[in-house]
Amino acid sequence: MDILELKKTAVEVRKGIVTAVHSAKSGHPGGSLSAADIFTCLYFNEMNIDPANPKKEDRDRFVLSKGHTAPGLYSALANRGFFPVEDLKTLRHTGSYLQGHPDMKHIPGVDMSSGSLGQGLSTAVGMALNAKLDNASYRVYALCGDGEIQEGQIWEAAMFAGARKLDNLTVIIDNNNLQIDGPIDQVCSPYPIDKKFEAFNFHVICINGNDMEEICKAFEEARNTKGQPTAIIASTTKGKGVSFMENQVGWHGKAPNDEQFEMAIEELTKAGEALCQM
Repeated sequence: MDILELKKTAVEVRKGIVTAVHSAKSGHPGGSLSAADIFTCLYFNEMNIDPANPKKEDRDRFVLSKGHTAPGLYSALANRGFFPVEDLKTLRHTGSYLQGHPDMKHIPGVDMSSGSLGQGLSTAVGMALNAKLDNASYRVYALCGDGEIQEGQIWEAAMFAGARKLDNLTVIIDNNNLQIDGPIDQVCSPYPIDKKFEAFNFHVICINGNDMEEICKAFEEARNTKGQPTAIIASTTKGKGVSFMENQVGWHGKAPNDEQFEMAIEELTKAGEALCQM
């Protein structure tokens, strides 16, 4: 898929995020929207996956370590054809398979249940090691939050991945600089993130995580890097694509009301129409 089509798809993914969280009347739109371009590039351009066969053995694996941004993952999966887009409206509803955090037992395309922050990267490292031991071709991707990497287990996993030279592993840090309590550097600063991963023998790529071309190039560079795992430090805007949510910590974990929902969808629709005229 070319860059323009990926940008158009990212708009649809953002619409799905806003729709799901509005319907649930709860959830995490801010970090889902900041990572929407990353989700889109992964599922529509980068990963070897098949919606008709979600469990195929040679598929690339993805772990959403910051599991609370499940609306972003679900919207990408739905738009990619793993399940109906209409089902996004059932997010967090009683009886829905779309729970507040990813569930590998019930959601097609989800490779790992997650939500306990700090643990997803360890799982992804285990998957990458398994591929090496089995001489399997699949790659493993993990998306972590910049607030999440305050967890010590992240660095235990990074140390192991670097020591074992897991070059089939790509870690993406969604660096939107906001967590539930405020700016990450004021809560418990993990900066400089790039130097920390370099110290653990990672190949590090720093990008604008809301620039589709930069994202795609970074994943290509990661694929071509041998002997080291890759960490992509993606500088993003929390709430990206919805003006009144952008860079507002209050939108970390609350749903838009009906009026706000209509405003958000109108903004995103206009953004999509502008891309169609390019």
